[in-house]
Amino acid sequence: MTATPYAQIQTRFGRLGALGEAQSILHWDNATQMPDGGADARAEQMAVMELIQHEMLTDAAVPDLLDAASAQNDLDDWQRANLREMRRSWLHATAVPADLVEASSKASSACEMAWRNARPANDYAGLLPAFKEVLRLTREIAVAKAERLGKTPYDALLDQYEPDGSSEVIDRIFGTLAQSLPGLIDAALSRQAQRPAPLATEGPFPVETQRVVAVKLMEQIGFDFDHGRLDISHHPFSGGTPDDVRITTRYDEDDFRRGMMGVLHETGHALYERGLPALWRRQPVGHARGMSLHESQSLLLEMQVCRSLAFHEFAAPILRDTFGRSGPAWDAENLYRLNTQVARSLIRVDADEVTYPAHVILRYRLERSLLTGDLTLEDLPAAWNDGMRDLVGIVPPDNRQGCLQDIHWFDGAFGYFPTYTLGAMTAAQLFDAAQRTDASIAPGIAKGDFAPLFAWLRVNVHGKASRFSTTEIIEQATGKPLDPAIFERHLRARYIEA
Repeated sequence: MTATPYAQIQTRFGRLGALGEAQSILHWDNATQMPDGGADARAEQMAVMELIQHEMLTDAAVPDLLDAASAQNDLDDWQRANLREMRRSWLHATAVPADLVEASSKASSACEMAWRNARPANDYAGLLPAFKEVLRLTREIAVAKAERLGKTPYDALLDQYEPDGSSEVIDRIFGTLAQSLPGLIDAALSRQAQRPAPLATEGPFPVETQRVVAVKLMEQIGFDFDHGRLDISHHPFSGGTPDDVRITTRYDEDDFRRGMMGVLHETGHALYERGLPALWRRQPVGHARGMSLHESQSLLLEMQVCRSLAFHEFAAPILRDTFGRSGPAWDAENLYRLNTQVARSLIRVDADEVTYPAHVILRYRLERSLLTGDLTLEDLPAAWNDGMRDLVGIVPPDNRQGCLQDIHWFDGAFGYFPTYTLGAMTAAQLFDAAQRTDASIAPGIAKGDFAPLFAWLRVNVHGKASRFSTTEIIEQATGKPLDPAIFERHLRARYIEA
C-alpha cells in the first residue's frame, strides 16, 4: 500500500531532523572536545551536512508533497501545524542557493575558530578578513530570503530565530525600554547605595568543586544526566538533542557565581528541550517555538527563579557544604544580595537583570546597521563603545571586552540578539502567571522543590512545542499578549522598591 503524501513528507522531515541532531552534536564537539587541528576537517563536515539537508529540503518533490498532504482531510491539528512548519522550513531553504549555503557554513566555521584566538588576544584587526566574509555572505542570504518571504532583509534573518518576528514591533518595544532604562539603572544603583554592601565570598573556588555544585543544583532542579552532559566551552551554550542535551559553561576560580549562573541559565534551555513532546521528535512541529520563547525558559530559571531570595534559602546550605565555607557571607540573604547586585558592567553574559536589556538593544541596533551597510566593520568598535556609553554608562577599555565578546556574529547568527530581551520579558510574564495559578511554586523553590513550577511549564509552554505561534502560547499561558510593563514592574519590585 502506497504511503499517503503526509506520511511521505513526515518521513522526509524525520530524516532531516535526525541529520540536524547529528549536526548539533558535531557543533558541541567542535566547541568542547575537538583539537584545533581538526578545524578544517570539521568545517568541511559541517558544510556537507548543511548541503545535504538543503538538498533534501529543496528537492522538487517537496512542494508537491506539501500541497498533496495539505489536501488530505484526515489530518489532526498537530499534523496540520506540522505541515505549516514544514512549509516555513521549505520556504527558507528554497530561498538560498546550495552553493551559498555551503560557502556560508564554511565561512562561519572558519570565523568562529579565528574568533577563539582573536578574543583573548584582543585582535579585532586580525579577525576582520574572516568576519567580512561572514557578513558578505550573510547579506546575500538576507536579500535572497527577503525576496522569497516578502520581508525586509533583517526580518528574513530574524524569522530564522523568531518565526514571524518583526523589527517594527521590536523597534517599538525596545524604543520604549531604551527611554526608561537609564532611569531604571540610576534608580536601582541609588537604592543599592542606600544599603550596606553585601559581604564578598572569597575564593579561590576550584573548577572541579564548582562543577560539583553545578551538578547538585542541576539534579535538584530536574536535569537528567542520563540524557545530558555538562562541559566547558569558550562561550556557554545548550545544544545536542532533546534526548541528549549538551550544556556548557565557563568557570572563574575567583568568582563561582559566574559559572553557576551560566549553568542555571543553560539548564533552563535544556529542560525546555527535554519537555518537548516525545511523540513529535524530529518533526518541525515538535521543535521549540523560536528563540524568544527558548530564552524565556533560560531566563525564567536563571533570573526569575535562581536570583530570588527563595532560591537562595534552598541553595545556601549546598554552597556552604560543598565549598566548605561558613559565616555571614554565606547566609541566604547575603548570597541573594550578591546575585542581585546592579553594576554598569562590560560583559553581557555577566550583566544583571537591569542593565542586561541595554546590552541587547545595543547589539540589535548595531547588527541592523551592519546588515544595511550603514555601519562598516572597521567602524564597529567605535560604534560599540559609543553605544555602551549611551545605554549602559561605561566604555570598554579594549575590544576583547567590547565587540569581540560574543560569538554570535562571528558564527553568522545575525537576528538572534533581540530574542534575549524579548525572552526576559516573556519570562517575567510567564513566571507571574505561574505563581498566580499555583501558590505552591514560590514555597516549593525555597525548599528545593521545583516540580510545581515545571509541571506548569510542561503544560503551558514545553508540551506545546511549535503547535502554536509564540504570541498564541504566551496568550494561552498568561491571558494576554506580551506586556513589557510586567517586566518593568518586576525590575522595580526587586531592585528599587524592595
